[in-house]
Amino acid sequence: MMQIYRLLSDDDTSTFCHKVSLALSKGWVLHGSPAYAFDPLRGVMRCAQAVVKDVATPYHPEMKLGEQ
Repeated sequence: MMQIYRLLSDDDTSTFCHKVSLALSKGWVLHGSPAYAFDPLRGVMRCAQAVVKDVATPYHPEMKLGEQ
């Protein structure tokens, strides 16, 4: 078993919440606290949340992490 990692990010909207919820529904687990930062060029808050998942597949750089 191997653990893979993703960092989900988006503007601070319901779209971000749905992105994280979808990952959780596919077996991903929250890793740490969410992060927030202001994007001064666009004038919006941005969110990020790390998630991890145990998989039986060996890691390779071409993996589509969202499809695991």
